[in-house]
Amino acid sequence: MFCSAQSVAMASGTALIYDEEMATHKLLWSDPICDIEVPERLSSSYEQLKSYRLVERCVPVPAREGSEEEILLVHCLEHLEVAKSTQTMNEEELKRVSENYDAFFFHPSTYRCARLAVGATLQLVDAVIAGKVRNGMALVRPPGHHSQRNAANGFCLFNNVAIAAEYAKLKYGLQRILIVDWDVHHGQGIQYIFEEDPSVLYFSWHRYEHQEFWPSLKESDYDAVGRGKGKGFNINLPWNKVGMGNSDYLAAFFHVLLPVAFEFDPELVIVSSGYDSGIGDPEGGYHLKSLGESVCMTVKTLLGDPVPQITGEMAPCLSAVESIQNVRAAHKPYWKWLAYEETSFLQNLSTKSHLVKKANSNTSTEHETKITNNNNTVKVERFLELHMKNILFPVPPIKTATTGSEGSEHFLSEHVQLVKEMDKTEIKSLVSGFYADLVKEDKILLPLGSMLAILDKILKKEVCNGIAASPAAALSAAVALRHSVRFGFQRVLCVFVGDMQIIPNTEDGKMLIINICEKEQPGKTSCKHYISLNWKEDAEGNDFFSAVLGFILPVAYSYQPNLTVIAVGPNRSLGISGISLLVALLQGLAESRIIAVIEDTEISLLQSVAKALGGASTPPFGIYVPPTQEKVKKIKALRDQFQQEWKMLQCSVKNGISRN
Repeated sequence: MFCSAQSVAMASGTALIYDEEMATHKLLWSDPICDIEVPERLSSSYEQLKSYRLVERCVPVPAREGSEEEILLVHCLEHLEVAKSTQTMNEEELKRVSENYDAFFFHPSTYRCARLAVGATLQLVDAVIAGKVRNGMALVRPPGHHSQRNAANGFCLFNNVAIAAEYAKLKYGLQRILIVDWDVHHGQGIQYIFEEDPSVLYFSWHRYEHQEFWPSLKESDYDAVGRGKGKGFNINLPWNKVGMGNSDYLAAFFHVLLPVAFEFDPELVIVSSGYDSGIGDPEGGYHLKSLGESVCMTVKTLLGDPVPQITGEMAPCLSAVESIQNVRAAHKPYWKWLAYEETSFLQNLSTKSHLVKKANSNTSTEHETKITNNNNTVKVERFLELHMKNILFPVPPIKTATTGSEGSEHFLSEHVQLVKEMDKTEIKSLVSGFYADLVKEDKILLPLGSMLAILDKILKKEVCNGIAASPAAALSAAVALRHSVRFGFQRVLCVFVGDMQIIPNTEDGKMLIINICEKEQPGKTSCKHYISLNWKEDAEGNDFFSAVLGFILPVAYSYQPNLTVIAVGPNRSLGISGISLLVALLQGLAESRIIAVIEDTEISLLQSVAKALGGASTPPFGIYVPPTQEKVKKIKALRDQFQQEWKMLQCSVKNGISRN
């Protein structure tokens, strides 16, 4: 899975690359370790994409064979020659060669399939960087992230992602590539290849269990940060507990991956998508239904479809917070965003006692394990069937709504739907019935009616989001909040940028307001459901990411709103790029339901917000400026104040961690 930061201005569409020939690579003999790596992993995922009609929405890109020269960008000649020689071997010869490697098997078609996997990955690099598409996915077999320069390993022959990175550097002159390894196993092959290379930032989160889980390497732990010039560019986030949930992964996003990615500022992002940490996989083995659904949700996200509501308790477990704390401590010497953070290493981890119990317990027999796995498979099938019904919903043909009010022609595009405005009589009736205490002047009625017309489209799921210009953003936001609660929503998030003259009552918890302003609003102090974030952007560049990732997103995800209201009022302390970043990142919440109310008449701001709502990439973020010591202390003080209520703020071990 790829996306590029170079071609986002012109690119649109999502590429999909698949070649059924890659399914001919298969195991010819019995092997209890390798028998889970089956051709159906590829073919069933593609069939699932077709069943959801996602294939037809993507841009088809043909696969090709990777050349020997391209493979040799990463692998040694001896490894290539061994792979080539297997094409004419019989079964016994293939078995003997396969036994030279840890968890790998050869088939006469393996070499050809592996070259197709490399070539498909490089085709995707070309399509994305050349601007033919905005992003894309290549479905490939054999996989690649375990393979090393001179050896196959863990079902992997050629390291597709590593070859893609070297290819992008060589052909396009890229100097910063981010690889995110989304797999239950550590991609040690990628780590070994790039551990001395500062042009590639490698991030892997993986099941580790204090080196008990395969590949069981010391260098898969948090303290393996790279070597030589590559120090700081290898980030391992080891999970020492089994059963990590959504909140644990989100905490890793907020407190490790996204901050370092913003500072690194990659020109290309490559995601090595294993999916074997998804529900239903026995151990990184491969539950075909879970795998297929995961692939489909990834493609839907790449296409810009609304993101389903995240389920589960929004609190990272103690073990996750311990791992996050240790990663931050290990990388503090190398990254500016960590310079003023209080970090320390934890040695006595909560999960170490479980290893002793595990070692002393009676191990189950193979027969018992199979019975358990069979029972679990039935449960997982039922769960997935119900789960997918809950998270799959129709995608509105038009994503963003606005009204034809004066000035809207400056930010309209073909992806924006014009909503019929309410007439004055209808607005007066609605206001007098429900909002008379808020609305005191008739001159605000028409823009208020425009906002409500857009909001109703969002509430009824006829569009995903909308944008409204208003001469009184605080009033419009207050009405929008109350209107949404009247509609039946139980949790509505409002992020207000500027002076918020009207602050609704939030005591019942149905509204959460985060007010980003230069100074405290008079007569209002922060509490659980009203938080004042005093922030002024750095004049030399953009440091707002640290507030978004370190505080705003963790609070918002802890709250799990049904709707997000983003309002920009007078005396805003953020620039256009900071506001657009906020709009883009908050679309992961509330099934992407957002209404933006803009008081500022600056056309470039309206255009930028409208583009972000429509699914365009965020505009250039500006010059990276690490947060000052004063701002880091400010975020830390807010975290300390609110992390008991909003537990996604936790990034170090303190009293009050609620989930073990």
